[in-house]
Amino acid sequence: MRLAAMASGVLLAGCSVLGVRQGTEEPRYTVLALANGVEIRRYGPRIAAETVVAQDEMAARNTGFRRLARYIFGANRRQVKIEMTAPVAQGHGEAIAMTAPVAQDRRPDGAWVIRFFMPAKWTMETLPVPDDPAVLLVQVPEQTVAVLRFTGWRDAGTIAGRQSELLRRLEATTWRAEGKPVVWFYDPPWTIPFLRRNEVVVPVLPR
Repeated sequence: MRLAAMASGVLLAGCSVLGVRQGTEEPRYTVLALANGVEIRRYGPRIAAETVVAQDEMAARNTGFRRLARYIFGANRRQVKIEMTAPVAQGHGEAIAMTAPVAQDRRPDGAWVIRFFMPAKWTMETLPVPDDPAVLLVQVPEQTVAVLRFTGWRDAGTIAGRQSELLRRLEATTWRAEGKPVVWFYDPPWTIPFLRRNEVVVPVLPR
C-alpha cells in the first residue's frame, strides 16, 4: 500500500528532493473574501477526469490516482506520440499535463470520487476519450467555495477533523455551507509534512 501511494504521488507535481510542487497548473479562481480564517473563492467552469472507487479512503485514493494516471499518460483513443515536460513523460497516445489539486469526495453510497482537473487549454471537444470506461470526463460548473488550508498529515482522521473545523468556522461568518466538504491534495506523499498543501473545501452561498 505504501509503495502504491508513493508511485501515485509522482503524478501530483514536478517536485524537488523535498517534494515541493514546481510550476504545476491550478484552476483559476478569484478570492472574494477572507472570513474567520476561511478563504472564499470563486471558480469558473472546469473540466475533470473522474473515477468512482468503492474501497476505503486511502485505498480508493491510490486506486483512483493510478486509474486516472493511465488516462493522462496516454491511455486514450488518440494514437499520437508527442513530447511532454515533467511531470508527464513521453508515451504512446496523446498525453495531458497534470494539474493540482487532486480532489477526493465521498458519495452517499460510500464510494469515493477521485478527480484530476484538466489544464485550461483543453475542452470537452478536444480532450481524448479515455480507454478505460471507468474514467469519465465531466464538466464542473462554476462555483463559490469556502477553503481551509492545512499542512501536515492527511489521514482519514485528520481530514475529518479539518472538515469539521471548516464548518464550525463558517458558522461565525456571513456564508453558509451548501453540501458536504471535500478534500484537495497538491503535493506527493513523500513531501515533508509541514511543507504539504492540503485543503478542505465546501460550496457556499451568502446567508
